[in-house]
Amino acid sequence: MQPARLPIGLQLTRADRAISRAFDGALAEAGGSLPVWLVLLNLKTRRLASQRELAEAVGVREATLTHHLNAIDADGLITRRRDAANRRIHVVELTEAGQAAFLRLRDAAVVFDRRLRAGITDAEIAEFAAVLDRLAGNVTADDGKPAPQAGAAGSRSRAGRDRAGTDKAAVP
Repeated sequence: MQPARLPIGLQLTRADRAISRAFDGALAEAGGSLPVWLVLLNLKTRRLASQRELAEAVGVREATLTHHLNAIDADGLITRRRDAANRRIHVVELTEAGQAAFLRLRDAAVVFDRRLRAGITDAEIAEFAAVLDRLAGNVTADDGKPAPQAGAAGSRSRAGRDRAGTDKAAVP
C-alpha cells in the first residue's frame, strides 16, 4: 500500500498561512501591516488617478480601501484631496512620513524575501513559479479543462512577485 500523498491544495494552503503570518510579523516589526504596505507600495510604484484604481491595484473593494485609507491618513502617511478637474475623484498621495514608512516596509519586505528564498536556486524559483502558474491556470480555465501550459521563459510569475503582485525587481 502506497502512503497517502497530501493534496497539493492543502500543502499550498498550509504554506500560504505560515508565510503570510511570518510576513505580517515582519511588517509589524517595521511598524506596518499588509494593508499599509500594499497601499504605500502601489502609491509609490504606480501612477494612479483615483481611489478606484488604487482599490483595484491593491485588490480590495473601494469601501475596504476607504477604511484602510482613513487609518493611514490618520497616521499622517498619506493625503487625500479632490481632483480639481473632477471633484468626484480623490487623489491620494504619500506624505514625507509615508515615504519614510514605505522605505521601512520595503526594507522589511526585501529582508523577508531573502529569508524566504534561502537555500533555493534561481532555477528552482523559476521552476516553482512555472508550477504555480500552471496550478492557477488549472483552476481558472473556463471550460473545466486545464489551461494550456504557458512557457516559463520570459514570463513573470507569482513566485517572482511579492504578495502585492508587484515584480520585486521593480520595487524602488
